[in-house]
Amino acid sequence: MYLDPAVSRSVKILVVGHFGVGKTTCIGSISEIEPLQTEEEITEASEGFDDLSGTPDKTTTTVAMDFGRLSLSDTLVLYLFGTPGQERFKEMWEGLSRGALGALVLVDPERLHESFPILDLVEQFGLTYAIGVNHFDSTPDYPLDEVREALNLSAETPVVPCDVRDQGSSAHALITLVKHLMSTLG
Repeated sequence: MYLDPAVSRSVKILVVGHFGVGKTTCIGSISEIEPLQTEEEITEASEGFDDLSGTPDKTTTTVAMDFGRLSLSDTLVLYLFGTPGQERFKEMWEGLSRGALGALVLVDPERLHESFPILDLVEQFGLTYAIGVNHFDSTPDYPLDEVREALNLSAETPVVPCDVRDQGSSAHALITLVKHLMSTLG
């Protein structure tokens, strides 16, 4: 990985969430470099493994990881790693979480129950996190305090609205995470 000597701090951040929540789209909307994406067509091999009921139009899935870069300032660069959302790829989490400072956890308010295994993994690997409540065109906006309560989050965990298709909205969610990391790290 190329590290710019003028950058005084680079930070590894995971972008995580359940299957079909928008991780690849988030990294694609915000990365200042052409993102590395390992998207493959969904095939019959995923039958019985991947639940497409919440995303009936989804035709591709991440099979390894996504990678992007975002400079927040002249001296702070985020390296973004998107994890696959399926249970069958959870073994990759150990390697991807190594060296990560935190995680942006994307959730779909219509499928919050699918977020619990992801939150378990984030906590298992000791990652500080913020929640980005992704907005989908077909869903109403949900009050953030209701999302917080449904996910049983502490009052300190940031919960922000996010439309991962929008660069500014994705940036806001990541900046919220970075501010949270700075406040928890002192």
